[in-house]
Amino acid sequence: MKKAPTKLQSTLKELSDRLVELQKPIRILNAIKWEEAIKEDFLAHRGKKCPAIHKDYYANIPLNFEAATLSKELIALEQQIHKKLGQFNPIGMIMERMCREYRTTIEMLVHRGQRQFSCLSQELYGSVSDVFYVNGPSLKDLADNLSATLKQLGQTWASEKDEKRYTSDEAVHILSHRLGRYFNDPREKITVKTDDGIVADAAAGAEILKLRQNALFSERDLRILEVHEGWVHVGTTLNGKNQPYCTFLSKGPPSTTLFQEGLAILIEMFSFVSSPQRIQRLVDRIYAVHMCENGADFMEVFRFYLERSLDMESAYQQTVRIFRGSLPNLGPFTKDIVYSKGFVLIFNYIRLAIAEGKLDHIPLLFLGKVHLEDLRVYANLIEEGTIVLPKYLPLYFKDKAALSSWMAYSLFLNTLSLEPLFHDYRSIL
Repeated sequence: MKKAPTKLQSTLKELSDRLVELQKPIRILNAIKWEEAIKEDFLAHRGKKCPAIHKDYYANIPLNFEAATLSKELIALEQQIHKKLGQFNPIGMIMERMCREYRTTIEMLVHRGQRQFSCLSQELYGSVSDVFYVNGPSLKDLADNLSATLKQLGQTWASEKDEKRYTSDEAVHILSHRLGRYFNDPREKITVKTDDGIVADAAAGAEILKLRQNALFSERDLRILEVHEGWVHVGTTLNGKNQPYCTFLSKGPPSTTLFQEGLAILIEMFSFVSSPQRIQRLVDRIYAVHMCENGADFMEVFRFYLERSLDMESAYQQTVRIFRGSLPNLGPFTKDIVYSKGFVLIFNYIRLAIAEGKLDHIPLLFLGKVHLEDLRVYANLIEEGTIVLPKYLPLYFKDKAALSSWMAYSLFLNTLSLEPLFHDYRSIL
């Protein structure tokens, strides 16, 4: 028999549902997107004329909420959480932090087209100059290291899996079938459809996966979308919605994007579906943000992408990702740095969890839209039923014995110095 909720659990559910409700109208990417007409004009001028985006452009894109009112409601909810749960309740502290972060997000959107937008973006998503630990390498250092390695690989990796031969409609059919097998609960039907209003080739929502209309996809693309957008982004949303009390885990403020995208890249690696081209694209996004943080404008970043052998439209699309919400000469929207940074943070968390013998903490990465620093809190609340284990979990994370044995070797390999190994192996390579 299912236990009746405790008074604390009932209060958590009430406050959590309120937080989910308040964040609903905050749709960052919708609020900062550049319309199709901007691209058409840019391409019509053969990429020689900078997009005519000014501060007033964003005034014509409604936020779907009144900023001052919503901020006040989030302050009121934060005060309620503090009052009802107490100053040191761990879940309460997480929810209060989320309220503050959503307010910062609102402030960022209010300042679209102004210098403060980029500053607040760095506060929420980070900067290329961020280091991984004290006196450690930065995200730029990671990009340099990866780029040097990828250069050695060249184009020898390409295969028939990389042939762009599926239309968006065909991709919808294939992914609908594959995700239907993974999300096998008939009460949770996943919809895959085409959309002509997204910048990326795909975007995941609560129970929906959108593919860019008229895009072409390879088999590798489809596998990446299946595991990245499906297993991770849709999966963690559904796992969060299935939480009995902490329903806020189905939604996440910008800081959780770092761990969502890092987890998605990790699953790509574990599934052996990524490629050097894919990693180079993520590295180039770091370089593009770095350029913009150091004063480069839209045209300079666009030319950088052209030099990466992208066609004009693809170079435009990648450059827009860096400048959306800002102006062509005013600083970046830094969301695109989270993929590689998040991967490193998630990978290290798993390695250290295994080193510390805390295998049970690893599946908690899929509870919902989680922040790494909160996983200890969630682990402590599982036995009492305040938090439940994720319903949808990739195979690699179900078999903790296999995962831990692989990562145990990783812990040792990390201690080896590559320089003497290169010297010893040179004669046999």
